[in-house]
Amino acid sequence: MLKRRRERLGEQDTWVAQAIVDPRLAGTGEAPPPIGTLLLSSGAIDSGALANALAVQSGNGRRLGTVLLENGLISQHQLDEALSKQSNIPLLDLRRKVPSPVALALIAESVARSHDIIPVDLVDDVLSVVIADPHDRRLPDILASIRVGRVEVFLASQTTIRESINSSYTALAGILELVRDATADGTVNWQRVDGDGDEGPVIEVVNRLVAQALRDRASDVHLEPTPEHLRVRYRIDGALNEVIKLPIEFGPAIVSRLKIMAAMNIVEKRRPQDGQFHTVVDGRELDVRVATTATIFGEKVVLRLLDKSRSMFDLVDLGMPQETKEQFDDIVRSPFGMVIVTGPTGSGKTTTLYSTLSRIARPEMNVTTIEDPVEYVFPSINQIEINVQAGVTFAAGLRSILRQDPDIILVGEIRDAETASIAVQAALTGHLVLSSLHATDAASALFRLLDMGVERFLVASSMTGVVAQRLLRRTCSSCIGPYDPAPQEIAYYRMSGGAPKSTFMRGSGCSYCSNSGYRDRIGVYEILKLTDELRQAVMEDTSPQDVRNLAVKAGMRTLRDEAIRLVEQDITTIEEVTQTIYTL
Repeated sequence: MLKRRRERLGEQDTWVAQAIVDPRLAGTGEAPPPIGTLLLSSGAIDSGALANALAVQSGNGRRLGTVLLENGLISQHQLDEALSKQSNIPLLDLRRKVPSPVALALIAESVARSHDIIPVDLVDDVLSVVIADPHDRRLPDILASIRVGRVEVFLASQTTIRESINSSYTALAGILELVRDATADGTVNWQRVDGDGDEGPVIEVVNRLVAQALRDRASDVHLEPTPEHLRVRYRIDGALNEVIKLPIEFGPAIVSRLKIMAAMNIVEKRRPQDGQFHTVVDGRELDVRVATTATIFGEKVVLRLLDKSRSMFDLVDLGMPQETKEQFDDIVRSPFGMVIVTGPTGSGKTTTLYSTLSRIARPEMNVTTIEDPVEYVFPSINQIEINVQAGVTFAAGLRSILRQDPDIILVGEIRDAETASIAVQAALTGHLVLSSLHATDAASALFRLLDMGVERFLVASSMTGVVAQRLLRRTCSSCIGPYDPAPQEIAYYRMSGGAPKSTFMRGSGCSYCSNSGYRDRIGVYEILKLTDELRQAVMEDTSPQDVRNLAVKAGMRTLRDEAIRLVEQDITTIEEVTQTIYTL
């Protein structure tokens, strides 16, 4: 723990502040042990792993702890404990600590972000701050400039500090004051609504709404007019959360600003419109899709946020069990045929398709996609974006792709009979076709193609496999604890074949999960591989339930089976399963 008194400024202040950088200055008289030695002595790594990591470090110059962490040789907690011991600074769990506004006011947001430091409490003129890097030699000057009686320093990982910064230094702070100033005379100040800079209250409000949405990990922003307010909601981990209410008279100005940014017609207020714009938030590139529609109270706007800096997940990272992944690999390893990923909107279909593409695409292959819009950019493959005004539809684009000598084709979504027919023909003529389709489960996806007019024998002969998926919210690891499920939840769990379980767990709500009890999501998957028996069943006059029963008999694990397995492991809750997995 670092303590620094303000009674004497000068040499003593420098001495104590430098203790953050070098524990020798705190009075031990000894150099701190290397991080590798501490990890080795704690049993976190062995000598072989340490030697290999040191060899990698000498080549790239990165810190040893970072190298070990990125290669999965240690956990973040093991690294944090070693850093705490090396620097003689105690750890603090920021997931259970909500920084106070008084403390936050003492360090500017820009300083907190650039140095990964956050103040958490101010009691009796003693300020508690949490840092990520005890070797940052700029921290002593920062701490010396804070006008308090004493500073106590704690340690946490860079990830948790940045998450705390995002949730504490909210971009929405002061937004109501901005709106009040803009509407002080009863009318909205429209000044610079169409500007390119940050001037003007309307521009500032829009910028803050988008910035906070990205910091909160929101996938969508809903701006909804009501008789009294403009309601703003963020979709986080699949659930909508109201974040702020703005005066209804401010709504048209915000809508106009968004239309200008997305190159839409600001005069047209009755017809639905779509657009897109690009921006940068906290150094992260962001594409925003904008959709407007008229309601009885005014125009509603929905923003879809596409974070370009987000790394591509592997299927295992998405939650696909190893056994399921091996089955899926067998399906996509085929040189031709069609593989469909199905599920409702927001179930992660596009992410699964991209993850699959990144696994199977090779330099000697011609890989081409047609998407609406292109969400992830792959420099090594050919990506085509839908442009209806230019005549580039899924069907037209797919026809042109077939004349481009493709090996693998990704069709963003099969929406109509024409696209379905061309995709099936492409699969039958020696191409591997990946696509998405809206259906409730894997068996239903086959019959959706039949409903679109594709002949039974064509579906049976072209399809290689179907993946149905959902995204379930994960129980927050910071506030997880035992609870008693409702009787109907217990009945559902038992009916679904859940293993006997005496204690069920859920999140009680904390600052880390915005008091929802959930943090992040995990995928559940249903893999239907087309066997000869299933192909024959599709060609005959069978129902989706018949095909489903045959697939289960052949070893297919259903969405409900996979979801209940996650409940058994305390990864999610029965309530979340019943709300999301609605197939029986």
